[in-house]
Amino acid sequence: MKPPDLSDLAVPGATLAVRVTPKASRNAVERTDDALRVYVTTVPEGGKATAAVVKLLAKALGVPKSRLELVRGETSRDKVFRVL
Repeated sequence: MKPPDLSDLAVPGATLAVRVTPKASRNAVERTDDALRVYVTTVPEGGKATAAVVKLLAKALGVPKSRLELVRGETSRDKVFRVL
């Protein structure tokens, strides 16, 4: 499944609220009214799920992974990313 086009959110300095669902049946990014939902098949161990979220989110935003910075929520399902 192709990720949605979120390139309009890829403004430098923008913050993105993300709700993560680890151990999902598929990898997907969904846009809701108030936040983004990211589903990853990876287990939440040792930052693996967060790395998968960064990869999916970067692809959907059309930016390199290095332009995404995790601001808050390293071990939480609710994360905040900043676009650099």
